[in-house]
Amino acid sequence: MANDAVAGNALRVAPAQPGATDDPVRGVLAAFTKDLIKGVDETLVAFLAAEVDSLTEIDAAMGAFAATARDCVLAGGKRVRPTFAYWGWRGAVGGEEPMCSVLPALSALELLHTFALVHDDVMDASDTRRGMPTAHRAAAARHRAAGHSGDPDRYGEAVAVLIGDLCMVWADRLMSHAAVPAERLLDVRRCYDQMRVETVAGQFLDVLGENDAGNWTVDRALRVARYKTASYTVQRPLLFGACLAGTDADDPLIAAYTRYGLAVGEAFQLRDDLLGVYGDPETTGKPAGDDLRTGKPTALLMLARQLADPAQRRVLDRAGSVTTARDVDRLADVVRDTGAAARVERMIADRVTEALAALGTAPIDETARTALTGLATAATARRA
Repeated sequence: MANDAVAGNALRVAPAQPGATDDPVRGVLAAFTKDLIKGVDETLVAFLAAEVDSLTEIDAAMGAFAATARDCVLAGGKRVRPTFAYWGWRGAVGGEEPMCSVLPALSALELLHTFALVHDDVMDASDTRRGMPTAHRAAAARHRAAGHSGDPDRYGEAVAVLIGDLCMVWADRLMSHAAVPAERLLDVRRCYDQMRVETVAGQFLDVLGENDAGNWTVDRALRVARYKTASYTVQRPLLFGACLAGTDADDPLIAAYTRYGLAVGEAFQLRDDLLGVYGDPETTGKPAGDDLRTGKPTALLMLARQLADPAQRRVLDRAGSVTTARDVDRLADVVRDTGAAARVERMIADRVTEALAALGTAPIDETARTALTGLATAATARRA
């Protein structure tokens, strides 16, 4: 990396950047962390090229499988988790430290993210991701095209599970390449392991909620948001970055990151809940209304049930059993009419306010404070 511009003058821009791009997250990340994202992508490309070559030596089919896993990792995305981890690290070390020593660890979070996405798509039976067929659907299509025996859908799911597993192993392997003291890397691994445990906990609660919706509540939906999304999207990546910097557990910065990360992470998931119902498929890369088709007990749907009058409740009770676009649109209208969507917007705004308050007195590098201030808004006001 020739220079670390993300730590200097590149941050002397207004965080919001209205009109710079259709997606505020991409606008902020492009302005604030261009070198970081370039570094993460280059690290992933080089690492994955060697891994695919190694697996190709086992068998040509294994090489093709590994290449598919690689393509899942490199298929786009905003690199949100490495970005928050970077600013967690930068906020602790200041603006002079070059980031090359921690790039492998930051990049490993993108492999962990791919593991979670691929498995989540199998559990949700999703057809598309980022506008393309999901890993299990693509594998099933290749099975059919090749004329293989057996059930193509079961084959596709099995391949996707293995892709996710491989990405988890790759994440561990890449993290070990970070040029930090061995003792510190052990602390980083403890934070990373806690992130993974909390992600699995949140994912299990998410699955349970879909199968026990009658006993679900707004509080439990927010608990899913806290562990499935907030932990591994914002809060733990920030703490991961602080661990990379060698920050002590009792440092006030840890408390500030914890408070900020929980607030922004929950707001991030609440925005996802709204996008899952009202998002533009051309922008989100996923069909609108999937959460209503499956009856997924998000905070949005739970609030709608709580606020609904008897007639609205009868319509909402159909969530999970509708199939036509017209019925989904009707459900979405009723959710809005209950006031639930507006309530969720207020919840997002309240959490962003809480996050910025946490940053206000934090002992943090000023460049990082500026970036995290912009990211708090951008990550929760996005359209994809």
